[in-house]
Amino acid sequence: MEEMLVHSVVAVGIALLFFYLGFVQRVTGRRRKEAQQHLVAERHIRDMWSPRLSGFSLQMFAHLANSAFGQFCLMPLLLRLNHFDLLRTLSIPEDPIFLPVVPPEERKGDSEQKPPLKILQELMEPRDSPPPAPAGFRFNGIRDYADSYRSGRLTPSQVAQNIIHALEDSEKSNPPLRTIVQWNRDHILRMAEASTARYRNKTPLSLLDGIPVCLKEEIKVVPYYHRAGTAYLGTEPEVEDATVTRRLREAGAVIIGVSNMHELGTGTTGCNPNRFHGIARNPCNPQHYTGGSSSGSAAAVAAGLCPLALGTDGGGSVRIPAAFCGVVGLKGTFGRISDHGSLPLSYSTVSLGPITTCVLDAAMAYSLLAGPDPQYPYGLNQPAPSLDRIFSPDLKGLTLGVDWTFSKACHAEILEIYEKAVAYLRHLGASVVDISIPELEAISVAHVICIMSEMRDCLHSDFNNHYHEMNLETRTSLALASQFTAVDYIHANRQRSRSMAWLKEIFSTVNCILTPATACTAPCIHDSDLLHGCSDIPTVAQSIRYMQLGNLTGIPGLVVPIGYSSAGLPIGLQS
Repeated sequence: MEEMLVHSVVAVGIALLFFYLGFVQRVTGRRRKEAQQHLVAERHIRDMWSPRLSGFSLQMFAHLANSAFGQFCLMPLLLRLNHFDLLRTLSIPEDPIFLPVVPPEERKGDSEQKPPLKILQELMEPRDSPPPAPAGFRFNGIRDYADSYRSGRLTPSQVAQNIIHALEDSEKSNPPLRTIVQWNRDHILRMAEASTARYRNKTPLSLLDGIPVCLKEEIKVVPYYHRAGTAYLGTEPEVEDATVTRRLREAGAVIIGVSNMHELGTGTTGCNPNRFHGIARNPCNPQHYTGGSSSGSAAAVAAGLCPLALGTDGGGSVRIPAAFCGVVGLKGTFGRISDHGSLPLSYSTVSLGPITTCVLDAAMAYSLLAGPDPQYPYGLNQPAPSLDRIFSPDLKGLTLGVDWTFSKACHAEILEIYEKAVAYLRHLGASVVDISIPELEAISVAHVICIMSEMRDCLHSDFNNHYHEMNLETRTSLALASQFTAVDYIHANRQRSRSMAWLKEIFSTVNCILTPATACTAPCIHDSDLLHGCSDIPTVAQSIRYMQLGNLTGIPGLVVPIGYSSAGLPIGLQS
C-alpha cells in the first residue's frame, strides 16, 4: 500500500512537471516573439503577480521555494510570471556599466554661487525672531533645536532626558512603536552633556551640535550590535564607527540609538518579526506599516523622537518609508555619501541619505555628510555640494519633467493629489513639460536583477550557515535571487548603460523629473504577520515602482509629503 502511494505521488509529480515544462515553453515562445520591438516601443507598467502570504502559507512556501522542486519548478515559474526573464528575450547592444558613477560636470555660474560652508555658517546665526506659530501641526526642525540651544530656552541635556522618557513610553504603548531597537541611556546623556557644555561656552561644533539623530541598524555605530535587522549578525558590540557615524559625532550630534529595519534590507514594508526587532509601527496609524527597509528611521522622525535619521536606499529604502510616514527622504547621488561601515548588501544600487522633517534639514544634513572618503572609492571625484537658491521660493527658470503615462500608474487618490502638487509647482514659477521615459519595464527588471544578485552574493555564507535563523520572507527572496544567472546580471547592466544614456538626454532639457513617491499608501499590518512575517510581492511592486530608476542609474531622489488619503495615510511626491 505504501509503495503504491509513493508511485502515485511520483506519477502525479512527473505529470505536473511535464505540464509545467509545456506551459513554460508556450509562454516563453510567445513572449520571445512579443519582445522583439520592446527596446523601441515597450512602456507598459505591469503589476507583479504573487499571492500575499503569511502564517502557515508563508511557512510552506518558504520551504518549497528552497527545495529541489522549488528551485527547478516553482521559482522559475514565479520568475516568468513576473516577467523577470524579460531581458533574456532582448538583444541590448550597449556595453554594461557595473557601477553608476557619473563623471562630475562643471556647473554653470559656479563662480557666483555661495559656498555651502558659508551658507551653513549663516544658518547657525540666531534668527532675529522665532518663526510664527503655525495654524496647524508643525515638526520641530534642526534650526528650531539650534535656536533653543543658543537662546538658552533648552539644553541638549534636557532634550536627551525627554527623548529617553519617550523611548521608554514608546515600548510600553500598545502596540509598541519599535522605532529605536538599540539605545543606551548613559551614552545619550554623555553626548548631550558635552554638547550642553559647548553651547554654554558658545563653541558649538556645527549646526548639528546637540541635535538628536538615529542611524539604521545596517550602519555601524559604536557601541551597538551591527545586526542589520537579523537575529544572528552582530554578536559582539561594534568597535568602529561607519564614516557617516564618525561625521555625525564630529559635528556634535547626539546619537540616540540605532533604528529598526526590514531584515537585511530585503523588503519594502518594514515587516520584521524576529526577536530583536519586531514590526515598526507607522506613527500616522499604528495598524499600518512604515515602509522599508529603513523603517525605524522614518518612524522615529515621524514620531518626533529626532529631526534627523539616516538610512540606506538600494530600492527606495529611504524614500518609501519617508513617503509612508509623511516625512522627507533623500537618496543621494550614487557615491555622494560614503557607504563605508555599512553592510555591503548591494554595492551598485545603494546610496545613503537623510530622513528629516523638512527639505531644508535634508539639505543641511546632506551637505555635512557628503564628500570624498578615502575608504569609499566610488565618491572620490565628486564635486562640492551646492546649496544655491536654497532659501528661494521662486521656481522661475526651473524646468520639471513629467511622464504622465508613468505617473498615472498609481492609486486614484494619489494621482489626484499629485496632479494638484504639480499644478502648485507651476504656480510658483516652474515650467512643467511632458517627457517620455523609455523602457520602463526593462529598467524595473534590470534593477531587480542587480540588487537581488548582489544581495545573494553578499549573503551566500549567511544563507548556508544561518538559513533557519532568517525570516521566512528573506528565505523566499533569496530563493528567487538564486534564479538569476551571470548572463542575466550582464544584461541588466547593459540596460543600466542604456538607461543612463537616455537620462542624460532627458536631463539636457529638464532640471528634474517628477513622479508620485509610491503607487500605494502604507499597507495594513495583518495579525498573521506578527509571528512569521509576510510576503506581499504586489505591494512591493507598487511601493518600489517609482524608486527603481534612481537606484539603477544612480540619480538622486527626494520624497516630500504632499497630502493624505481619505484614510488619513500620507501621500508623497518624488523629484
